[in-house]
Amino acid sequence: MRLCLIPKGFSTYGALPGLGKAFAVMLCLAGPARADDPVTVLALGDSLTQGYGLPAEEGFVPTLRDWLTDQDIDAELVNAGVSGDTTAGGAARVDWSLTPEIDAMIVALGGNDLLRGIDPGVARANLEAILQAAQENDVAVLLVGMDAPGNYGAAYKREFDAIYPELAQEYDTLYAPDFFAGLGAGSPSELQKYFQPDGIHPNAQGVDRIVEDLGQHVRRLIERVQ
Repeated sequence: MRLCLIPKGFSTYGALPGLGKAFAVMLCLAGPARADDPVTVLALGDSLTQGYGLPAEEGFVPTLRDWLTDQDIDAELVNAGVSGDTTAGGAARVDWSLTPEIDAMIVALGGNDLLRGIDPGVARANLEAILQAAQENDVAVLLVGMDAPGNYGAAYKREFDAIYPELAQEYDTLYAPDFFAGLGAGSPSELQKYFQPDGIHPNAQGVDRIVEDLGQHVRRLIERVQ
């Protein structure tokens, strides 16, 4: 973990106009932080991360923060979820999102690529750019997979689903196979109780179940940093 002195007004999500990251890095002390310092985790994602349709305190990031607190895990979470974002959007903003105080990153992108039928090769390249940025900044990563629907054909699903485990292995990241795994198995009608009326975004009950599952992976991410 790195101990950094961040100038007053420096955002944890983005940077001050005119203040380049190179200057901010110069303020970062070379020595390791104390073992009892909290790990700062950036949650890079789309509306699922951002907490679309929910009161702020019931979104994914605040719920995960509460879960970690209940587990006596000292961590600070930065919500870098942008509604409607694709893997391309994440790749475009990852460099300035990884400010010097960030120790670890959750990458949960790809859902909007699926909704738009984006070429799996394009999505893979974007996710790889994000992982390369994390590697260059010495930031540990939890890569969260997305399960492609079958309506684009078997070949598309096979190619898209393979992106996440293959990149996780190539870049030695932690890997959670499916953002929605915590909801369990069942027919769409059975699982609808965990979703908002749009059938895409989880409700507060759904977020609780998602966090119960993903929280275990985030715990391991934080342990990797420590």
